[in-house]
Amino acid sequence: MPYNKCSQAITQGAQRSPSRAMLRAVGFSDKDFDKPIVGVANGFSTITPCNMGLNELAINAESALKQAGAMPQMFGTITVSDGISMGTEGMKYSLVSREVIADSIETAVQGESMDGVIAIGGCDKNMPGAMIAMARMNVPAIFVYGGTIKPGHYKGQDLTIVSSFEAVGQYAAHKIDEQELLEVERHACPGAGSCGGMFTANTMSSAFEAMGMSLPYSSTMAAEDDEKRVSAARSAEVLVNAIKQQIRPRDIITRKSIENAIAVIMAVGGSTNAVLHFLAIAHAAEVELSIDDFERMRGKVPVLCNLKPSGRYVATDLHQAGGVPQVMKMLLDHGLLHGDCLTISGQTIAEILRDIPATPRKDQDVIRQWGNPMYAQGHLAILKGNLSTEGCVAKISGVKNPKITGPARVFESEETCMAAILARKIQPGDVVVIRYEGPKGGPGMREMLSPTSALIGEGLGDSVGLITDGRFSGGTYGMVVGHVAPEAFVGGTIALVYEGDSITIDAEQRLLQLNVPEKELARRRAEWRPPVPRYTRGVLAKYAKLVSTASRGAITDGS
Repeated sequence: MPYNKCSQAITQGAQRSPSRAMLRAVGFSDKDFDKPIVGVANGFSTITPCNMGLNELAINAESALKQAGAMPQMFGTITVSDGISMGTEGMKYSLVSREVIADSIETAVQGESMDGVIAIGGCDKNMPGAMIAMARMNVPAIFVYGGTIKPGHYKGQDLTIVSSFEAVGQYAAHKIDEQELLEVERHACPGAGSCGGMFTANTMSSAFEAMGMSLPYSSTMAAEDDEKRVSAARSAEVLVNAIKQQIRPRDIITRKSIENAIAVIMAVGGSTNAVLHFLAIAHAAEVELSIDDFERMRGKVPVLCNLKPSGRYVATDLHQAGGVPQVMKMLLDHGLLHGDCLTISGQTIAEILRDIPATPRKDQDVIRQWGNPMYAQGHLAILKGNLSTEGCVAKISGVKNPKITGPARVFESEETCMAAILARKIQPGDVVVIRYEGPKGGPGMREMLSPTSALIGEGLGDSVGLITDGRFSGGTYGMVVGHVAPEAFVGGTIALVYEGDSITIDAEQRLLQLNVPEKELARRRAEWRPPVPRYTRGVLAKYAKLVSTASRGAITDGS
């Protein structure tokens, strides 16, 4: 068959006999050599609850591929649990794992000349890692999200993993006792699935559904529900049809479909990490996209969903309220979605949304009515100024005061900052600066959920600003600005900030400014010397040499 490049490769010339012999050993019969060979990239691990349910989905997909007339070849890829590694040196490997995942999927699929791939992932970097690989290879592909965790419950409140981080700050501020802290920890994560709010995993799954690379409704299903297993099998069937029709990722991942994804990210109140990941995905797909495009989309799209971290509800609530298709239909009807974009099913976005109601149900408050949004404009603002000439990302949902000018409190790492917060040395009006945590300087661009959650827990979320050349968790909210570029390690202005300097964060004017005369900055710049790299061997050293600035997505396969 013309779409079966793997069969063609193993039946030509001298390789025919040994290649067939090895495939017979893994279960191929004579008739199977004419079938498309499909990779099942399985992110299963017991490292994190996000991925502990993936093997069952992979087995379901494997069975469905066989029934649909394909021959599956399952292989594994890695994950790093952001929630477990948060606040430690291990977190430096989180963004690195995105590249390892992308490289491993590309290596396995291309090395074995597979005809397509179904990638199954749960934790944050599984999704962009898989999509980067799909865009690079451009063989028919589909992504299956492992599903969201169900909320924990304690004293009548829905809990997520962020509840535990915030409880640490509450404990430090003597707002709760040690027993209360322990009970939040015990109840926050009740089972399998990715972190339950509109954090990074659920943001990226929602965006992939909007982009057309995952099936409708699949992005908000609970990991432990039967419909997730059914969806995995259906995804396999759709992929086999895409192989036959030769529907490829770059037919789907276009400028217009990425704009659709960004619109949904804004509408659901998604993670700052989506900016970084979609810049990298666009690069892999050779689609022109800049950080400024996110700001352009922000001005058009309201925040429609009342979701954690700054809202009330979790992803399973969004699913029950109509899911991503309901949000997309509202955007489509108001001219904020490209309905002609192709999806992996072969249908267009408009065709998929044809029977979705124009307005959400009135008996729920998860998806707001169009005339009553959470915010009139998107929540991910791109700020620029002398502190970030390339741009940085502020998450302004849930922020009472979108502008702050205050004295800089400068820290050279996350750990030193966290120690100061827990010692209650940060005061209202301060602007915390955490630097040398960027892609090269960390290396690895750690997420700062621990300090931001501790500030929230201590009641300082509305009165203290925080800027960093590192990242934030999707669970972060407050007056926080990440991805500051150029980063400190390469001599960005953030490296020149002195303790006590005046800094302005102004989300309304989209400004990040160090209020120091240019002459003084020039003097400091002349005196600045790059620090010694923290790692000289191993994967972090290799990453630091290859990685780009955050404003280009922290990519590793381009200058």
